[in-house]
Amino acid sequence: MPCSGQAFWFLRHGETDYNAAGLSQGALDIDLNATGRAQAAAAGQKLVGQGAVGIVCSPMRRTRQTADILNEALGLEIILEPDLREVVFGGMEGKPLQPWFGEWLAGRATPAGAESFAEVTLRVQGAMARVLARPGPLLIVSHGGVFRALRGLMGLALAGGLTPNAVPILCQPGPDGWRAVPVL
Repeated sequence: MPCSGQAFWFLRHGETDYNAAGLSQGALDIDLNATGRAQAAAAGQKLVGQGAVGIVCSPMRRTRQTADILNEALGLEIILEPDLREVVFGGMEGKPLQPWFGEWLAGRATPAGAESFAEVTLRVQGAMARVLARPGPLLIVSHGGVFRALRGLMGLALAGGLTPNAVPILCQPGPDGWRAVPVL
């Protein structure tokens, strides 16, 4: 990844009612549901003793709530990074992910009023350059669209489904490139 060779943790926010219903959230500022709050608490326990020295978080409610809950176990400083917010999906926000989402992920179609995948990737690259200039390893609490862009920046395969909610993922550089390993 062009922005750093420093290891970090990534965690997509806990579940929301929109996630559970298969709806696009994008820039809609949605709260965690009960499952999401439980997921965040469990993630906090998994991250105890894993070496994170701080949390960098999207400013959206679902990520801030996730960071606050998991931080009950970690007790770290939380820093907000506006460019780690979720993708703007324009006219598709609040609507089912299918059938349009796969076309957006592949870069073949961008909904009206939405960010393209290329735009999101540039925004995430700038954010990560700022984030990883800090001492680490850091825990980044953000969104699925952000992690998809990040995977591309790390040279990892983009195939596959959605990033799971509240599963810590250790991202490490190595001699053969980046690895992203979930801690289940």
